[in-house]
Amino acid sequence: MSATRRALAGTAVCSAVLLALTGCEQAKQKASDISASAQQRMRDVAHGIDATKDVTAGPSTTASDGRAVATITVTNRGDKTSDFTAWVNFRDASGNLLDAVVLNIDGVGPGAVKSATARSNRKLSGTTKAEVAQALRH
Repeated sequence: MSATRRALAGTAVCSAVLLALTGCEQAKQKASDISASAQQRMRDVAHGIDATKDVTAGPSTTASDGRAVATITVTNRGDKTSDFTAWVNFRDASGNLLDAVVLNIDGVGPGAVKSATARSNRKLSGTTKAEVAQALRH
């Protein structure tokens, strides 16, 4: 496992533990901490090029385990096979940040489109919307 993957996996675990230890209101207050953690993980991606315009989030739904899920789709507009790292926020109907995840979509060929599933770190109630906060091609 690469250092980038270990760092990203650590973010997901830390976020899940942080949210599991807090109540609903406290979780909303901690959302900025989660966002800061995701932002740091994005900074850790070596040689990343901004690719936010090449990554989209589909509609958010609720999985059987109560977590929010959304399909994240990448279009590689580059001329070589690349990996992508995407920071995805889950927001409520009012736009409040509920959760954030960072995921990798690896081995996307030039001109190819590839998808992966972003899954919240915890159960989220109500209507949620997934949005790509930042994406990097590397």
